Amino acid sequence: MDRISFIIPSRNNLKYLQQAVASITECYGSAHDIVLLDDASTDGTWEWIQSLEGEHFVKYRNKGPERVGHTILYDKGVELSRTEIFSILHADMITTKNHVANSLKHMKPGVVVAATRIEPPLHPPGPEKYVRAFGFEPEEFKRDAFLSDVEVLEQSNKDQHTNGIFAPWMMFKSDFKAIGGHDPLFAPMELEDSDIFNRMHLAGYELIQSRDAFVYHMTCRGSRFKDGIEIEAEIPLPDGTIWYKPKDSEEYKALRAIKFREWWRKWGQNVLHDELMMPKVLPKYNIAIRVENCSQDLLRLLEPWCDRIYSDTEWMKYITLEQPNTKFDLRKRCHDLTDLNRYDYDDIVVEINGNRFTQQDYNVIENLSAIIQDSGEPGLFQLGNLKITIISIIDRKNELIICK
Repeated sequence: MDRISFIIPSRNNLKYLQQAVASITECYGSAHDIVLLDDASTDGTWEWIQSLEGEHFVKYRNKGPERVGHTILYDKGVELSRTEIFSILHADMITTKNHVANSLKHMKPGVVVAATRIEPPLHPPGPEKYVRAFGFEPEEFKRDAFLSDVEVLEQSNKDQHTNGIFAPWMMFKSDFKAIGGHDPLFAPMELEDSDIFNRMHLAGYELIQSRDAFVYHMTCRGSRFKDGIEIEAEIPLPDGTIWYKPKDSEEYKALRAIKFREWWRKWGQNVLHDELMMPKVLPKYNIAIRVENCSQDLLRLLEPWCDRIYSDTEWMKYITLEQPNTKFDLRKRCHDLTDLNRYDYDDIVVEINGNRFTQQDYNVIENLSAIIQDSGEPGLFQLGNLKITIISIIDRKNELIICK
């Protein structure tokens, strides 16, 4: 069996990390490297990592006090890894004895292989995973029942695979480096995985999910659902089971709001994938929005959806508030309506009267890439209250593949 490196960042997530490492040790001993990266934890994580013995452990600490986030530590882990193949494993995942072998049988250059998750009912079900209630916390994990279930699933899914991608995933370091790793735009967390999956797809990598390689995923326990899950609602599903909707942490909600705006600025679309988690990437057009009677709220709503926005509001006031939340230079994105050079770099121009702007108009803005892809050609047309001028149609999405 090829030796791989498990890359596992963690922040204040000790009991889950201990369980993840214990599962690797139980299944594989020291046959694979384990790269552990502590992100300025204050719960004893680094002290525990230091106590681990064995040459197969690679240890790294961000001393802090500020976190750098998984986005950065994934790449640091790959840099420190000593094997040609690595696997991204979340600290709240429990591996199984055939996880690596049943993933590696699909592995070759140009291929990214994901395992199949078994999860407690904290997210709605989907065909890319199995929802099984083997426990929400390490101390209540039903290990024997889980492993028995895995044995049955391994046989029923033997050698099967589908196309899609989600953690845990593995690939060659050389392929990872070829696209520049994760984009620090999404540090410290949120949407860094969707971004790199889009870029893998655009780079032509084959994205495979091995249907007989399994992990148990406690589910978003490093950020979204903290220790001691607070259930917000119990939602009955059509098959008679219950989805326990947890309450998101305040840290997660704040970061999610910021990072979605970064996502829109970069990709010009929402996060899209099919039911098996295969990315869908729309064309990326060079779009300008021109707004008369523009309020500060409307400027905030529209700015992430274009490359440049021209308005008659006090955009410097907006920049003062928004610039700390983005790595994009808002001075290059925000302009006066009277800017004489406003169309020099714009392929598509959307003209809006803020007094007549509606929710339906915003829906068009959200889906403009798909609309233009389906029916766009140079010229002028009206959609609702939006006047859209297509000067040229150039798809720039492939410019986003390599993170420089």
